[in-house]
Amino acid sequence: MNSAVATRLLIHGRVQGVGYRAWLAGEARRRGLSGWVRNRRAGSVEALLFAEEAALAELLVACRMGPPTASVTRIEILEIEPGEADGPFTGFDVRPTI
Repeated sequence: MNSAVATRLLIHGRVQGVGYRAWLAGEARRRGLSGWVRNRRAGSVEALLFAEEAALAELLVACRMGPPTASVTRIEILEIEPGEADGPFTGFDVRPTI
């Protein structure tokens, strides 16, 4: 069994104003992932995910597509140590823009 990893994503493209945060939260919850998602003032969407590697890989495939009106140009992926995350998480939240 794979161990859970904490991963930070920065998703770029047309990802704000198209329901990306709500979509990502729904996809993460459906897969049983924990963490959060928020918009960044610079125009990207940021997410912190805590998940088994296989579930994370599955979500990343979906994130490259996003909701129907989104257009993802790139995703930056940064694996972090669980202690660096501001968890623990028991669900998946949509956070305010920073």
